[in-house]
Amino acid sequence: MARKTSATTGKKAPLGAFTDFFGHEASGGIVLALAAIAALIVSNSPWRDYYDAFIRIPGIVDLGGFLVIKKPLLLWVNDLWMAAFFFLVGLEIKREFVQGELATRRQATLPAAAALGGMIVPAVIYALVNIGDPVALRGWAIPAATDIAFAIGIVMLLGPRVPASLKVFLTAVAIIDDLGAIVVIAVFYTADLSVTALALGLAGAAVLFGLNRAGVKRADVYILVGLVTWVCVVKSGVHATLAGVLTAFAIPAKKDDGSPLAESLEHALHPWVAFVVLPMFAFVNAGVSLVGVSPASLLNTIPLGIAAGLVVGKTIGIFGPVWLMIRGGRAAKPAGATMRQIFGVSVICGIGFTMSLFIGSLAFEDLDSGYETQLKLGVLAGSIIAGALGTLILRRA
Repeated sequence: MARKTSATTGKKAPLGAFTDFFGHEASGGIVLALAAIAALIVSNSPWRDYYDAFIRIPGIVDLGGFLVIKKPLLLWVNDLWMAAFFFLVGLEIKREFVQGELATRRQATLPAAAALGGMIVPAVIYALVNIGDPVALRGWAIPAATDIAFAIGIVMLLGPRVPASLKVFLTAVAIIDDLGAIVVIAVFYTADLSVTALALGLAGAAVLFGLNRAGVKRADVYILVGLVTWVCVVKSGVHATLAGVLTAFAIPAKKDDGSPLAESLEHALHPWVAFVVLPMFAFVNAGVSLVGVSPASLLNTIPLGIAAGLVVGKTIGIFGPVWLMIRGGRAAKPAGATMRQIFGVSVICGIGFTMSLFIGSLAFEDLDSGYETQLKLGVLAGSIIAGALGTLILRRA
C-alpha cells in the first residue's frame, strides 16, 4: 500500500504511517482469526494426528557440530518467526517514541498510564484466582498482553463508529503494552542461563549499537549481526525474540540523504508479519482438542484467571486510569471520543490472543499438556468475550 504524500512538498502526510498500519492490522487481524479457526477445526477433526505431526516436524541447523540447533516446527515458529514479529514491534516502538504519537511526555502520558494499568490489574486478578498454586502462578503475565492485530482489526471494521483519535490511542496503548511484555519476558521468563552464550549475545548487541554510533546506514548489516545475536541468545536461555527487539532499536531512523530507513524497513516487513508470521503462529499454537471439555472446564483456576484478567482486568486497568486522568484534568480526552467509546476500546484491549498464547507457552513450558489446554481455553474464551462485548459497546456508542 502506498503511503499518502503531500501534493506540495512530496513528503508523507502525518497520518500516512497510521493509514498503512491500520490497513495492515485490520486485514491481518481477519487472516489471524481465520488461521486460529482453522487450527481449532483441524484439532477437532479426523486430521488431528496430521496436525500434531505437522507442528512437530523436526528442523535442525548443524554447522559441523560447532553449532547445533534442533527444534520442532512449533518452536522454530515461536523462537525464530516470532523474532521477526518482535523486530517489527521494536521498529514501531522506536518510531512512536522518536517521531510519532509518543514523542512527547504529554502525548505519551495517557496511553502510558492506560497500558500500565492494563498490565497490572489483569496480572493481579489472575494471581488472586490462582493463589496457593505455585505452578499456575507462573502464568500471572498471560492476561496482561493485548493482541494489537485483533484489537485494531475490530475497530477498523467498525469504521466511523470509532473516531480516528481513539484508534491512534489504541495503537499507542498496544505498543506500550508490547514494550512491557518484552520486559516481562526478559526478566521473568528466562530459562537456565549459559553465561558464555549470554556474554556473546550482549557482545552482539554492543556491536549493533556500535554500528549505529559509527553511522552505518545499511539495514542488511544490522540484520546479519542481529541473526548472529539471535543464535547466541537462543543458546543463552534468554528468550530469543529479544534479539529482534535489540536489532530494531539499533537501526538508524534515517539514511544519510535524510530518507527514512527504519520506517521503510517497517513498511516492507509489516505485510509479511501480518499475513505470514502471525497467522502461522496462530495456526500452530491455537489448536486445542475440545474432546472432554465442558463449560465447567472454564471454571478451573487457570482458564478462569486468564479469562477474568482479560475481560475484567483489562477493562478496569485501562479505563480506570484514563477516567481518573481526564476527570482530574491531567490529560485531554481523545478528540471526538466519548467516555463510552473509550470504555468500549478498553474492553477490546482484552483480546490477548497472540501475545497471551506466546507468554503462556513460556510460562508452562515443559509441563504436561493439561496446562497447555487450560491456557488455550482461557485465552480463547477471554479474547472472544472481550471482542464481542467491546464490539457491542462501540456499535451502540
